[in-house]
Amino acid sequence: MPEGYGLPDTTDGVLAWSAVQERLVAAQHYWLASVRPDGRPHTVPRWGVWLDGRFWYDGAATTVHARNLASNPACSLHLESGSDVVVVEGASHPARADAADLGRRLAEAFSKYHAAGYSPGADAWSGDDGGGLRVLVPQRALAWSAFPTDCTRFTF
Repeated sequence: MPEGYGLPDTTDGVLAWSAVQERLVAAQHYWLASVRPDGRPHTVPRWGVWLDGRFWYDGAATTVHARNLASNPACSLHLESGSDVVVVEGASHPARADAADLGRRLAEAFSKYHAAGYSPGADAWSGDDGGGLRVLVPQRALAWSAFPTDCTRFTF
């Protein structure tokens, strides 16, 4: 961040990654930003789950964000709050999930959307096309809840 933002000079009071992950797991709504082939940004709200240190979500390969990510997998993910902030930067790729292992765990994690009518089964992502499953693998993250005193950067 630029000088003058009042960032701390020490690591006293910075956030623990475990606390940031709790926010990622608990979130119901995420914003995913990708880049169109002509360089224009595209941002879309997504449902998904944070599991095994990654963001898992699904959707049709024909959506704008999926087509963008097929050309350029670089993307960012942001939680809804502008004051209790988590921003994750990384790359998103198509994925598959075996129903007996990852698929089961993903289906359990997606249970947070049952009340909204979305309840995929453990085999939803095991087909040849992965059921539209994608995974965002983080490269870095930025988080804070009391800017600037606890503004914390993470690299992976």
